[in-house]
Amino acid sequence: MTQDMYTPREHQAKIEASLARFSVLVCHRRFGKTVLSVNQLIRAARKTDRTDWRGAYIAPLYRQAKTVVWDELKRYCGLGLDNCTVKFNETELRADFENGSRIRLFGANNPDSLRGMYLDGVVFDEVAQMPHRVWTEVIRPALSDRKGWALFIGTPRGKNALYEIWEKAKLDPDWFTAMYRASETGIIHPDELSASGREMSPEEYEQEFECSFTAAIRGAYFGQLMSDADRDGRVTSVLQDPSMPVHTAWDLGMSDSTSIWFIQAKPGGTYAVIDYYEANGEGLDHYAKVLDQKGYKYGMHIAPHDIRVRELGTGKSRLEVSRSLGIRFDIAPNIPVQDGINAVRTILPSCWFDEKKCALGIEALRHYRRSFNDRTANFSTRPVHDWTSHAVDGFRYFAVGFRQPESGHRASKTSNDYNPFGRSHGRS
Repeated sequence: MTQDMYTPREHQAKIEASLARFSVLVCHRRFGKTVLSVNQLIRAARKTDRTDWRGAYIAPLYRQAKTVVWDELKRYCGLGLDNCTVKFNETELRADFENGSRIRLFGANNPDSLRGMYLDGVVFDEVAQMPHRVWTEVIRPALSDRKGWALFIGTPRGKNALYEIWEKAKLDPDWFTAMYRASETGIIHPDELSASGREMSPEEYEQEFECSFTAAIRGAYFGQLMSDADRDGRVTSVLQDPSMPVHTAWDLGMSDSTSIWFIQAKPGGTYAVIDYYEANGEGLDHYAKVLDQKGYKYGMHIAPHDIRVRELGTGKSRLEVSRSLGIRFDIAPNIPVQDGINAVRTILPSCWFDEKKCALGIEALRHYRRSFNDRTANFSTRPVHDWTSHAVDGFRYFAVGFRQPESGHRASKTSNDYNPFGRSHGRS
């Protein structure tokens, strides 16, 4: 099968006739959005007049791109047919066309690996599982000088990157948006939908087949607690108190992301979570500069226990390197992950979050979840390791590692009754 033999379904054909430079498709499971988007890239690669056209297909994880998309890309390019002129690089997951165009697959779990390139067309698949900054900080600039296009596709998983892009796109006349619910498309037989509805929870069904952004996130550890924070007005604008120290809690990545939370412990056992920072592939000197640039008066710096591990290249631990940079860490106790998760649950009702500065960290807390074991049909005792992990791990180290200097203060479970920041609970 070649790309020219691809026959779009009715809804796919309507989409292809309506796509703008930037488009967002929110679709139910089994809609065919991956096939549609793969063929959009192939068609653009073949029809371009540029000899250096570049396209990208970005999945949440690199292995997802390889498992879900790579075979589809090769199939619709005509692999195995006598007239196939496309060459495939298995190592780089790259398709090279005879006219000089290229399509390459990437994972959003390492966004900084995407920096420095230019792109003419890009597809974001399962946007709900990606950090929003992959689009705003990395890919959008890569499209600018060549006026490239972007297609976002996905099924909701709460209010995250897909939701944010969807909501903004609906208000922008230059964007195309469309939502396709299973009850409306007729792609899945009604009997099959009924059977799925009996086997799934109502929230799961609404999310996967009816494209609900408000359905509960399956297996979320802190979903209800973060909803409570929204309801109580504790996700708002939170000012730093310059008279009080700012404590930091870190998850230190080696080849992946490092996250830092900035938190003030208030009288009465409440916590002002005033800032959050995350970056990828940077050394400790970078984060020392970030601390300086923030300009806060610091208290404790809390790090995971593995900061003591010596690196093979230098023979020094990151604890030693950080001390040379003027950062003296307190080490969080090495306790089971589940105990740390329970500690986070204990302090979340006492936390106030700055909704702008902590936006990425807040979304991570909302979407951090247990994995589902298909073999046993039960949730695993272990959390999913994805883009949420670094932020939540850093917050977990704060929950287990911070000790209030003033004795006798315990986290109040009714902190919404007391607003330490001098503003009303509700949002304006």
